[in-house]
Amino acid sequence: MKTPFDEIAGLDKVVHEPARLSILTALHSCSSADFLFLQRLTGLTKGNLSGHLTKLENSSLVEIEKTFIGKKPVTFVSLTDGGKWAIERHWQLLERLRSGAQEWKTEDFLSNEESDRKRQSPTGGQENR
Repeated sequence: MKTPFDEIAGLDKVVHEPARLSILTALHSCSSADFLFLQRLTGLTKGNLSGHLTKLENSSLVEIEKTFIGKKPVTFVSLTDGGKWAIERHWQLLERLRSGAQEWKTEDFLSNEESDRKRQSPTGGQENR
Protein backbone atom coordinates (compact mmCIF):
# COMPACT_ATOMS: atom_id res chain seq x y z
CA MET A 1 0.00 0.00 0.00
CA LYS A 2 1.41 3.40 -0.98
CA THR A 3 1.73 6.07 1.68
CA PRO A 4 1.09 9.73 0.91
CA PHE A 5 4.85 10.15 1.25
CA ASP A 6 5.44 7.75 -1.65
CA GLU A 7 3.09 9.80 -3.81
CA ILE A 8 4.68 13.11 -2.77
CA ALA A 9 8.05 11.76 -3.87
CA GLY A 10 6.48 10.99 -7.25
CA LEU A 11 5.34 14.55 -7.97
CA ASP A 12 6.85 16.11 -11.10
CA LYS A 13 9.68 18.24 -9.71
CA VAL A 14 9.76 20.48 -12.78
CA VAL A 15 6.14 21.47 -12.09
CA HIS A 16 6.22 21.30 -8.27
CA GLU A 17 9.06 23.80 -7.74
CA PRO A 18 7.27 26.84 -6.21
CA ALA A 19 8.31 29.47 -8.76
CA ARG A 20 7.46 27.23 -11.71
CA LEU A 21 4.21 26.17 -10.07
CA SER A 22 3.30 29.87 -9.78
CA ILE A 23 4.15 30.49 -13.43
CA LEU A 24 2.19 27.48 -14.68
CA THR A 25 -0.81 28.29 -12.49
CA ALA A 26 -0.87 31.89 -13.74
CA LEU A 27 -0.59 30.77 -17.38
CA HIS A 28 -3.35 28.21 -16.90
CA SER A 29 -5.82 31.02 -16.26
CA CYS A 30 -5.04 32.95 -19.47
CA SER A 31 -4.14 32.28 -23.08
CA SER A 32 -0.74 33.96 -22.73
CA ALA A 33 1.08 36.48 -20.58
CA ASP A 34 3.97 38.80 -21.18
CA PHE A 35 7.26 38.49 -19.32
CA LEU A 36 6.80 41.66 -17.25
CA PHE A 37 3.32 40.58 -16.11
CA LEU A 38 4.72 37.22 -14.96
CA GLN A 39 7.60 38.98 -13.24
CA ARG A 40 5.25 41.28 -11.30
CA LEU A 41 2.90 38.41 -10.46
CA THR A 42 5.59 36.00 -9.22
CA GLY A 43 7.96 38.54 -7.64
CA LEU A 44 10.92 36.86 -9.34
CA THR A 45 13.89 38.78 -10.67
CA LYS A 46 14.31 38.93 -14.45
CA GLY A 47 17.16 36.42 -14.27
CA ASN A 48 15.26 33.95 -12.08
CA LEU A 49 12.10 34.18 -14.17
CA SER A 50 14.11 33.73 -17.35
CA GLY A 51 15.84 30.66 -15.90
CA HIS A 52 12.55 29.07 -14.82
CA LEU A 53 10.93 29.82 -18.18
CA THR A 54 13.88 28.21 -19.96
CA LYS A 55 13.49 25.07 -17.84
CA LEU A 56 9.74 24.99 -18.56
CA GLU A 57 10.36 25.54 -22.27
CA ASN A 58 13.00 22.78 -22.36
CA SER A 59 10.42 20.48 -20.74
CA SER A 60 7.90 21.44 -23.47
CA LEU A 61 5.50 22.90 -20.90
CA VAL A 62 5.52 26.48 -22.20
CA GLU A 63 6.03 28.19 -25.52
CA ILE A 64 7.94 31.48 -25.65
CA GLU A 65 7.38 34.00 -28.41
CA LYS A 66 9.59 37.06 -28.75
CA THR A 67 8.18 39.86 -30.84
CA PHE A 68 8.08 43.64 -31.13
CA ILE A 69 5.28 46.05 -30.41
CA GLY A 70 6.41 49.07 -32.35
CA LYS A 71 10.11 49.15 -31.61
CA LYS A 72 9.75 47.66 -28.14
CA PRO A 73 10.67 43.97 -27.64
CA VAL A 74 8.01 41.90 -25.86
CA THR A 75 8.16 38.30 -24.72
CA PHE A 76 4.92 36.32 -24.53
CA VAL A 77 4.63 33.01 -22.72
CA SER A 78 1.83 30.46 -23.09
CA LEU A 79 1.18 26.91 -21.96
CA THR A 80 1.57 24.10 -24.45
CA ASP A 81 -1.04 21.33 -24.46
CA GLY A 82 1.47 19.29 -22.46
CA GLY A 83 1.82 22.16 -20.00
CA LYS A 84 -1.96 22.38 -19.54
CA TRP A 85 -2.10 18.64 -18.92
CA ALA A 86 0.87 18.76 -16.50
CA ILE A 87 -0.51 21.56 -14.30
CA GLU A 88 -4.02 20.08 -14.23
CA ARG A 89 -2.60 16.66 -13.32
CA HIS A 90 -0.38 18.25 -10.65
CA TRP A 91 -3.31 20.00 -8.98
CA GLN A 92 -5.36 16.77 -9.13
CA LEU A 93 -2.54 14.84 -7.48
CA LEU A 94 -2.12 17.46 -4.76
CA GLU A 95 -5.86 17.40 -4.08
CA ARG A 96 -5.84 13.59 -3.91
CA LEU A 97 -2.87 13.71 -1.53
CA ARG A 98 -4.58 16.31 0.63
CA SER A 99 -7.80 14.36 0.94
CA GLY A 100 -5.94 11.06 1.37
CA ALA A 101 -3.74 12.48 4.11
CA GLN A 102 -6.83 13.40 6.13
CA GLU A 103 -7.84 9.72 6.16
CA TRP A 104 -4.34 8.30 6.52
CA LYS A 105 -3.43 6.36 9.66
CA THR A 106 0.13 5.35 10.48
CA GLU A 107 -1.07 1.92 11.57
CA ASP A 108 -2.27 1.20 8.03
CA PHE A 109 1.33 1.21 6.84
CA LEU A 110 3.13 -0.52 9.70
CA SER A 111 4.15 -4.14 9.40
CA ASN A 112 1.94 -6.59 11.32
CA GLU A 113 4.68 -7.03 13.92
CA GLU A 114 4.99 -3.27 14.52
CA SER A 115 1.22 -2.91 14.68
CA ASP A 116 0.93 -5.75 17.26
CA ARG A 117 3.68 -4.16 19.37
CA LYS A 118 1.82 -0.83 19.41
CA ARG A 119 -1.46 -2.48 20.41
CA GLN A 120 0.26 -4.40 23.23
CA SER A 121 2.04 -1.37 24.72
CA PRO A 122 0.49 0.00 27.95
CA THR A 123 -0.47 3.25 26.20
CA GLY A 124 -1.84 1.51 23.13
CA GLY A 125 0.67 3.24 20.90
CA GLN A 126 -0.38 6.71 22.07
CA GLU A 127 3.01 7.66 23.58
CA ASN A 128 4.14 9.40 20.40
CA ARG A 129 1.10 11.59 20.04
